[in-house]
Amino acid sequence: MTLETPDERWDAALDAVGAVAGDRVAAYADLVERHRAPGRHHHVLAHTSGVVDAVLAIHGNGDDWATTVLAAWYHDAVYDPTAPAGANEGSSAVLARRTLESMGASLTAVGEVCRLVCLTADHDPLPGDRNGALLCDADLAVLASDEDGYVAYATAVRQEYAHVDDDAWRAGRRAVLRSFLDRPRIFRTIVGRERWEARARINISSELASLG
Repeated sequence: MTLETPDERWDAALDAVGAVAGDRVAAYADLVERHRAPGRHHHVLAHTSGVVDAVLAIHGNGDDWATTVLAAWYHDAVYDPTAPAGANEGSSAVLARRTLESMGASLTAVGEVCRLVCLTADHDPLPGDRNGALLCDADLAVLASDEDGYVAYATAVRQEYAHVDDDAWRAGRRAVLRSFLDRPRIFRTIVGRERWEARARINISSELASLG
């Protein structure tokens, strides 16, 4: 494995949760290698880095940004498009727990990171779950990409599900997209709604139309 220089956002979040032990360079390198695994097209490091950026862009004073950022780093650490629903998030949470505990992070922070990672299975935080709203909004910000960016995103997701035939893909994708449009709001934070809601609904509606 080629060790990578840890991202400063990774280091800052680890510092904030008291992770003073272990090898954070190796842990970060492991994340990088996981995101380079064959078969990944959308769920690559660029997406994860974008989610981290989005968390930091929409969080406010007093928010628990560090655990949310660490959850962003780990939410797609394990990714197998053939796995049952929720399995990837569960496995990613297990990896996050093992790694963060080995680096001495506070148990409270570790538990919250794991909870948040699992929440990205359905992106449906309960009312009042500020950390959950921050992470889910950041993860869904890709839905509000510009036209070219959204096409690239949708194409990459389809590539990850190349094992699914076209009819099954269209049916499944329509169900996922419709579930977002049917929500009173896709984004749960005020800033997220202001930045992304309108554009995301336009993009989703356009893709639905293309799916027939």
